Amino acid sequence: MGGFEGHLYPGLSLFLYGLYQAQLVSRALICNSRVQYPPCRPWDKGRWAKLRQIYYIGPMKILSAFILVAQELNSVHGQLVLISKMYHQRDFMYRKQWQHLTLYLTFFLTGCADMVSQNLMPQRCVALEQSTQALGIFLFLPLMVSHMQDTEGVELQFHILLTQAMFLLTVVVTAELWAPNAMLIWTMKAFLYMITGSWLVQIGFMLFKPVSGYKWMDDDKNDIMFATTFFCWHVVFNASLMIWIYGFSFLWYCYIFIKDR
Repeated sequence: MGGFEGHLYPGLSLFLYGLYQAQLVSRALICNSRVQYPPCRPWDKGRWAKLRQIYYIGPMKILSAFILVAQELNSVHGQLVLISKMYHQRDFMYRKQWQHLTLYLTFFLTGCADMVSQNLMPQRCVALEQSTQALGIFLFLPLMVSHMQDTEGVELQFHILLTQAMFLLTVVVTAELWAPNAMLIWTMKAFLYMITGSWLVQIGFMLFKPVSGYKWMDDDKNDIMFATTFFCWHVVFNASLMIWIYGFSFLWYCYIFIKDR
């Protein structure tokens, strides 16, 4: 995730997925249904019924994985190799780029699992989707911890806060394997996806395109303290956004949706 785009695109992918999860949770709470099996819409009949019943989240994950890989390869100067054998030595090359590609591979695998389970199998296998998602988060966390080894100052504080959110997300998706229909777990999962994504985007702006035009200083304690303050603002912002999503969903499914029946 080097550079501005390397933080922007993965962050947007995680944030939008969190918004999608928040919408699913809101609909399930309002319609008193399972999160994985939303109520059938009254217009899912006729010529386009089959097309409307397709779940698009899997293909969207696969598409986002290809976009992220293309962006990462475009940022590499020269040939992307794993090991350099120059001067009779063995040196690993592009360590961060290979970490990024490994992370994007998990996006691709979760997308494939979702597409197979939701659109190709005769009966949807939610356990397959959730276990693949948990595997991806399990890989994300140690990669993020290793990613911080050569950072310091403000950048280190940014990534420590991101790792904290990732750790909580790992705990939630692990608990989801044993309680797949618990609304509280689904709510926390959507909330943590949104925090992780929005904070990753914010890291890109603060490190590479600060709004003030001035670079953050590693030796300034005020900058380090305000990094934590900004993270807390992100938590409040995403909590408010989830409340807004629930309110809009309530109006949609209790009034607009009913009128369309």
